[in-house]
Amino acid sequence: METNLPRVWRAYASDAKYESLRMLRAPAFAGPFLLLPAGLYMLFGVVLFGADIAKDPKTALFLFMGFSIMGVMGPGMFGFGITISTEREHGLLRLRRALPGPPAAPLLAKMLMSMLFVAIVMASMAAVAPLGHLRLPASRMLAVSLVCILGSAPFCALGFLIGSLASAKSAPAFVNLLYLPMIYLSGILFPLPKSAEWIAHLSPAYHLDQIALAAVWAPHAGIPLVHAAVLAAITVVFTAFAVRRVARHD
Repeated sequence: METNLPRVWRAYASDAKYESLRMLRAPAFAGPFLLLPAGLYMLFGVVLFGADIAKDPKTALFLFMGFSIMGVMGPGMFGFGITISTEREHGLLRLRRALPGPPAAPLLAKMLMSMLFVAIVMASMAAVAPLGHLRLPASRMLAVSLVCILGSAPFCALGFLIGSLASAKSAPAFVNLLYLPMIYLSGILFPLPKSAEWIAHLSPAYHLDQIALAAVWAPHAGIPLVHAAVLAAITVVFTAFAVRRVARHD
């Protein structure tokens, strides 16, 4: 068993490497998810409202967190939702199960790919943060980056669930039907009226946003451990349901 362990780790590492390279080489995927968060942050935080934000540090942090969380959501939801549905429809998941290798390697590879994308997004956000009049110590920037990288897991699970249910043609539409409302109704980019604040609590983006704010010692709602428990529950439940669905119907 011990002699096979290095080979198992190499199998996981190889899958993660080539999955990441595959998605990085896909301009339609890599371009929007790597460039859009920092680009939109600079558009709103520097070009359009830079003078006003310079006078309001709270708004500067709010915008930074909002576009950072948006950058976390996309790679997991689209990376899992579209690729899983395509691979399932073309029988690639069935083929992978027939080949020698760790059965969980393809899923772990996609999750690590998502985390790599989020790490790149956070590096770009950290680079442009001073332009948006945000000053965070390096330790707090590192803390929020780690929170966002780990926080990609529930969005991977959500994308996995969509990919296990939808066809290859319909998966992008279903992902967008959740992705776009989740951005606008979670309160991460636009404050919601008090009468509608309960809607934000239904979104994993809201819970991740509160943990990220707590990581930089900023005012936040609720208890970080409760938010983390909600995200962990979403990850476990959605992943379990998706695995069961794929095993039964693939």
